[in-house]
Amino acid sequence: MLLRHTLRASAAALVLLLPFAVACSGSASAESSSDVSSVTLRVGDTGWKVSSAVLKYAHLDDTPYKLKWSLFQGGDQQLQAIRAGALDVAYSSEIPPLFSAADGKPNFKVVAVQRGSTLNQEVIVPKGSQVTDIAGLKGKKVGYVQNTTAHYFLYELLKQAGLKWSDIDAKPLLPNDGLAALNGGSIDAFASYGTSITTAHQQGATTVGSGADILSGNFLWSARDSVLKSPAQRAAAADLIARISKAYSYVRAGHEAGFAKITAEATHQPFAQADSDLVAGQKQRPSQARTVGADAIASQQKVADAFTELGALKKHLDVKSFWTTELTADLKKAL
Repeated sequence: MLLRHTLRASAAALVLLLPFAVACSGSASAESSSDVSSVTLRVGDTGWKVSSAVLKYAHLDDTPYKLKWSLFQGGDQQLQAIRAGALDVAYSSEIPPLFSAADGKPNFKVVAVQRGSTLNQEVIVPKGSQVTDIAGLKGKKVGYVQNTTAHYFLYELLKQAGLKWSDIDAKPLLPNDGLAALNGGSIDAFASYGTSITTAHQQGATTVGSGADILSGNFLWSARDSVLKSPAQRAAAADLIARISKAYSYVRAGHEAGFAKITAEATHQPFAQADSDLVAGQKQRPSQARTVGADAIASQQKVADAFTELGALKKHLDVKSFWTTELTADLKKAL
């Protein structure tokens, strides 16, 4: 009787616990699911939508998740959008994450690195200028794109020339505004990058300083903390980064001319110039994704320390506090 009573009690307890066990099992299953079909990633793109364009060109834009692209003039604006909750994934140089994390309360982490060209990162002067080198900028009005590579390499170039930041009249400007100011004569020189430099050269501008050998070539993928908490969103973000890396591999595999044509049409430059820049850029430093490593963190720390010296960052920033390897396993699998 005692045995029968004990068995009945155990069975009853099992029936009572079964719904709870199923619920817990379902919750764990949902939590660990990496099904990306319901994911929509809000992703930043810069300039002329080059990331989305290269995906389409390489026939890698058929993602199993949805992408919502937003266009920005620079990576700094992408990081601002991440902080505001308007983007899930941002692509920038090493610099914008520094300023977005400077308050000690970033809502994002750097999750991967994309190596890339540092060409077309220059200090330029307009046609007819008497300035021929960086030393000649002393006392001049110099535009620069704040909190970006342009800000950093301008500072480093000034130091190399024996000048301080206070030796110039520095004017923070967005790329398009800076180009207009240069052509309009309201600034004497402009530190910028990308299509603004290409366009300026078409209009007769000349180079007085280059950031090509100053910049590391590390471009950073940052993701909102909410993305990292979701297995599905992590998988989608890793897949996107890997696809863009593979798309550039496709371009380098004998398909430069086709992508140069797309670039020329989008940036309103001659095909020969676009083709030459593309080939030179991929030769200098092929665009490819890498997982987080100590060398990349150390590189960004060096940049952060320079901005602290400059006074742009008000106190020492430990950059490793906003890097993570949480995407590494997914990215290795996707690559």
